[in-house]
Amino acid sequence: MRRLLLIAATLLVPLSAQASTVKSALPGAELRGVATFRYVGFPLYEARLFTQSGAPLDWNKDFGLELKYMRNLTEYDLVEGTMRELKPTGAALPLRGQLEQCFDDVRKGDRYFAVSKGQDQIGFWHNGKRVCTLSHPQIKTRFMAIFLGENTRSKSFTRKLKGE
Repeated sequence: MRRLLLIAATLLVPLSAQASTVKSALPGAELRGVATFRYVGFPLYEARLFTQSGAPLDWNKDFGLELKYMRNLTEYDLVEGTMRELKPTGAALPLRGQLEQCFDDVRKGDRYFAVSKGQDQIGFWHNGKRVCTLSHPQIKTRFMAIFLGENTRSKSFTRKLKGE
């Protein structure tokens, strides 16, 4: 029985740590939507959108986006993928250096949590630890549009993520 409790506690710690990250980084936020992004049929990550009180997404208010990775990816993969996905959102952005500071290799089960702070900043947490702030004019719209914008790779993914 003692061993069973220890196993249960070990499994629940990451969930409680992530819940506390959401509460401290974005007070009053609740889960709005969940979607799994697949590439060539393989699941890459599960995304979770957090908005104030679980309300529909409002680009004028701060919100959070969590990605739970379902496979191992390198920092290079994350930075290059992000740079590639930013292209359809507008002119090229000089963010590579900032992204390299924010991102690290991920393993299956790792989580990144991004929280907007106004229109020009996004704070990042990796597995519950604050790692960086991405700063650039209108970065919230540009970066978050990769997942939540009108021209995402997968309309059904975006609809599910938005809770529609």
